Amino acid sequence: MQHTESRLEFLPVRGLRYAVRHWGPDNAPAVFFLHGWMDSSPTFQFLVEALQQEWHVIAPDWRGYGNTEWLGRPYWFPDYYGDLDALLAHYSPEMPVRLVGHSMGANIAAVYASARPQRVAQVAMLDFLGLMATEPKDAPKQLGQWLDHLGATPRLNSYADHDALAKRMQQVNPRLSDEKAAYLARALSRLLDDGRVQMACDPWHRVPAPILYRIDDQLAAWNTIEAPVLMLLSDEGFVHERFGDDPVEQERRLAAFRNLQVETIGDCSHNLQHDQPHRVAAALERYLARD
Repeated sequence: MQHTESRLEFLPVRGLRYAVRHWGPDNAPAVFFLHGWMDSSPTFQFLVEALQQEWHVIAPDWRGYGNTEWLGRPYWFPDYYGDLDALLAHYSPEMPVRLVGHSMGANIAAVYASARPQRVAQVAMLDFLGLMATEPKDAPKQLGQWLDHLGATPRLNSYADHDALAKRMQQVNPRLSDEKAAYLARALSRLLDDGRVQMACDPWHRVPAPILYRIDDQLAAWNTIEAPVLMLLSDEGFVHERFGDDPVEQERRLAAFRNLQVETIGDCSHNLQHDQPHRVAAALERYLARD
């Protein structure tokens, strides 16, 4: 199958060489696609191809992912907000933007929209409603684990070739067709010096943060978002896994958004952009304003 071509642009962002992927003409309405943890911008290929209207899709590889510069040391999550702020200043210095984020990208989009309400016109969050709540008593242990990790360079699994990585992807997500798995195995990976294949993600992303995740901080941020928010949930995704048995907590989190639309996409995993790209594209285009 012939895939819609994208083009990569490299630019300096806060001291790093950033890679930004573009699909569509520059003069079309712009929408920013923000990828999730241990992923990179080509993850949106099938979703972009399913869009029926003409868009200029702008999709960065976050720091330490894909073709953007890797730090080779621990990452500080707030840097993603700073990077997004700089990217929007470059690509849309005057106009409020449309943000579509998957998983970690949805987290970044929503919190950024709370801090920079004047910069964001619309937010679409794909299968993210926060992490599980943590307990304050666990803070010393969390910091200790982080310190322990600093003593050795983290590693990622490697695979004999792209076919082996594709098979592993299908084990994790059996909904992936052979064709999709083959594409993702090449587009989201890098070739090592010994000829083996590895996901194109800095292994330092696998080191847990030294501080606890605080859901109350997230709820406070979500509650101040002025832009409308579309929440696309997967019927077998992470939100379902985390909160499917706790509808009260799920509703509490959804209630934090003041202007929210919720839609569930059936027959898909956490990576709904892979499993049901046409349904996701249709939902996004019903929601996104082109003016």
